[in-house]
Amino acid sequence: MTVRACEIVPADKFADACDTVELDHDQRYRRRIALIGEKGTAFLLDLPEAVALRDGDGLRLEDGRVVTVRAAAEDLVKITASDSHHLTRLSWHIGNRHLPAQIEADHILIRPDHVIAAMLEGLGATVEAVRAPFEPEGGAYAHGGGHHHGHDHD
Repeated sequence: MTVRACEIVPADKFADACDTVELDHDQRYRRRIALIGEKGTAFLLDLPEAVALRDGDGLRLEDGRVVTVRAAAEDLVKITASDSHHLTRLSWHIGNRHLPAQIEADHILIRPDHVIAAMLEGLGATVEAVRAPFEPEGGAYAHGGGHHHGHDHD
């Protein structure tokens, strides 16, 4: 019988973890999926609704153990600008196209898209392929605590 994980524990609310699962952005937005930790802990993530798991979150197993979630590096595009005003303008253009974006103080990360990259370069941005964990903004309709509720992704 497979043990289930039915509760998300914020990173600052647990001390020890028995194992770690490394998941990319899409894998971290799930309701139900069978997972195996790096040390071999097999379990079924079984949540009432799809939730965006954040890097450092814990998944509490039925037996009380916790498995830590790590955001896996993935192929992304790093966008930099000439100054903060320029970066704000670029952010607006990305948001206007409803693209998931991770907005940092000095750059923006998006998923690779050659059409968007060409548009941003045309607006004076520097565009560079990188590998990094992807933690995009939750959007105006996300609910509570950095955990993004929404469509039922199984």
